[in-house]
Amino acid sequence: MAPVTARGEEMYALVERLYPLCRSITGDGVRATLEIVGEYVPLRVHEVPTGTRVLDWTVPQEWNIRDAYVADATGRRVVDFAASSLHVLGYSVPVAATMPLSELRAHLHTLPDHPSWVPYRTSYYTPDWGFCLAQETLDALPDGEYEVRIDSTLADGHLTYAEHVVPGQVADEVIVSSHVCHPSLANDNLAGIAVATFLARALAEHKPYYTYRFLFAPGTIGAITWLARNAERVGEVRHGLVLACAGDPGRLTYKQSRRGDAEIDRVLQHVLTASERPHRITEFTPYGYDERQFCSPGFDLGVGSLSRTPYAGYPEYHTSADNLDLVSPEAMADTLALCREAFAVLDRNRRYVNLSPYGEPQLGRRGLYDSLGGRSDAQQAQMAMLWVLSLSDGEHSLLDVAERSGLPFAAVAAAADALCDAELIKA
Repeated sequence: MAPVTARGEEMYALVERLYPLCRSITGDGVRATLEIVGEYVPLRVHEVPTGTRVLDWTVPQEWNIRDAYVADATGRRVVDFAASSLHVLGYSVPVAATMPLSELRAHLHTLPDHPSWVPYRTSYYTPDWGFCLAQETLDALPDGEYEVRIDSTLADGHLTYAEHVVPGQVADEVIVSSHVCHPSLANDNLAGIAVATFLARALAEHKPYYTYRFLFAPGTIGAITWLARNAERVGEVRHGLVLACAGDPGRLTYKQSRRGDAEIDRVLQHVLTASERPHRITEFTPYGYDERQFCSPGFDLGVGSLSRTPYAGYPEYHTSADNLDLVSPEAMADTLALCREAFAVLDRNRRYVNLSPYGEPQLGRRGLYDSLGGRSDAQQAQMAMLWVLSLSDGEHSLLDVAERSGLPFAAVAAAADALCDAELIKA
């Protein structure tokens, strides 16, 4: 795993700032989150009204919450939203009532297998209300009357999402998506938001080949809304990556696109293997994060998903134990580094045509051998030139060359640059 870096510490600090906010698929928590992210990269924020038809879905009413609690007969809050946003069932309708514990139990959610943890539960599209609490807290509650209060609103409003674009040399786009709808869950997905934010900043340091569009949107409905509103320009999307669960100590995991052989799939497999990081490559499944929206048959975009331990793959997933102790600057720095390595390959991976295809061109009289003199990797560089010349038939990419030759992609790309300068190949 990468050592602690300044960027790792900065990403962790961003996660710390975002952690207390109560987020959902709509509402002021999302806006507050995007306002903070906007301090790091400029964002274009979009507000889509309730009732807007988006593909087969409809933008729901906006949910906001100010306070919620369960109080015992003495007025002591035994469950308190102010202590953690996880304590309330997401999208709970307003409640102001007094009821016995026997009646209240139907609205209480716990994790008996982890009695000290609080679960994360939602009811986005079915009107309901409830509280989430530790099983040990519930076990300690005596029978009796309890005051129940949820000060929330469900009303016509907007769904909010944001974009940040890093301009490239071409209009063809790479989508980088992270979901912003989860409340106080550090790995899922504040770490993904942080890595995406700092990846955008890193890409802007040197103008990339592709245009990179970063999407910060609520899960499922946010990606569907973006696709519905951008259907006419989806054809510009060449590659994509969903970032989630990017800060835990597990090994890196890449989930392939639905195609399974999209360029992003090959690039991530190549980079992960070449880096010798512990990792896992998994096939696409239609369950998970927003890769399943981008990969749906009508769009069929080449979008994969990168995480460390995937969704539902670690015990702390969707519980209060997914906290600031679960994520680390080192893990986020490692995820960011892998993304930068992958996009460096993706950005440079093109096909070339040999302009002198009849026999091997004389490299010496063009100074290409002389340029290798004294280099410790001279033999590797020479072989890279020969391989690029051999496979520059307009059909093979530089990644094809690297994989077939067994040479590092960087050596192959450097050889292609030298051969381009000598006018022996062209893109």
